[in-house]
Amino acid sequence: MTTFADVRSRLARPQQRRYLPLYATLALLALMYGSGVAQYEAFSDPQVVLNVFIDNGFLLVVAVGMTFVILTGGIDLSVGAVVALTTMVSATLLQEQGWPAFTVLPLVLLIGATLGFGMGCIIHYFEIQPFIVTLAGMFLARGLCYTIGTSSITIDDPFWTRMAQSKVRFGDNFISPSVIIALVVVLVAVYVLAFTRLGRNTYAIGGNPRSAHLMGLPIARTRIAVYTISGFCSALGGVLLSFYMLSGNSLHAVGMELDAIAAVVIGGTLLTGGSGFVLGTVLGVLVLGLIQTLITFDGRLSSWWTKIVIGALLFAFILLQRLITPRKR
Repeated sequence: MTTFADVRSRLARPQQRRYLPLYATLALLALMYGSGVAQYEAFSDPQVVLNVFIDNGFLLVVAVGMTFVILTGGIDLSVGAVVALTTMVSATLLQEQGWPAFTVLPLVLLIGATLGFGMGCIIHYFEIQPFIVTLAGMFLARGLCYTIGTSSITIDDPFWTRMAQSKVRFGDNFISPSVIIALVVVLVAVYVLAFTRLGRNTYAIGGNPRSAHLMGLPIARTRIAVYTISGFCSALGGVLLSFYMLSGNSLHAVGMELDAIAAVVIGGTLLTGGSGFVLGTVLGVLVLGLIQTLITFDGRLSSWWTKIVIGALLFAFILLQRLITPRKR
């Protein structure tokens, strides 16, 4: 009789273990898209998929930063609050202070990266769990939002408006400039993880921190770098969200940290670290977007069903990770 341990041993072979979550995500994505095409005639329109990217470009950027963190075995709960803080700072400086757009952009990106850098330093040098440090960062960033203002601030800056309304056309279909920015971030992240020393160190630290230390790898520098990258990506995601919403609001991106984690996990990155792909995160974001699209096409289900389905998928992928991850003794 086949036991749970037998299934784990078969799935835990090195060559299979690395790619199995990614294959599962691809199969799920194909199944969902095929189901949509079979049920709804308009679902086969290429613009449907492009709209998923348009509506989730900011989430994709945030999820890319989260991928770096989770690959080291960490977590970042502050990303949604940093996104909201970015929209509020941008809106306030543009609308109330009259700052030019090209001064505001680098400033808000610097704020996000600095917050990430600070949390990374605290996590490493004070040896505090990332969950606690980034939870504190979440409260700090969200609290700063409310000190700036409690109401929505509309953005009518010409550059922001142009970015929000511009379309990059491919025949009858189109994407927004935010999608192009998000895809550039993905390509840069793929290159960094696959071909640079930072990428190799990130995988090594997530795979076995003790071995990485014995090998003399720069653990402090790498760990601080990944949280800085996450903070930068959160701020950039906030900029893209402000393009999408043309407003700043303290309530923006509530729960986005959970969506980003869900996208990364569904995309096949192990929560224990050391294994995963940025392209898997892209697939994870597509899965979340297609769930929302299928529910919209159906028209009979509440939007809360999105959370229910995502929760069920997370349980399934966490179970899959448990099956393929060797038990530590």
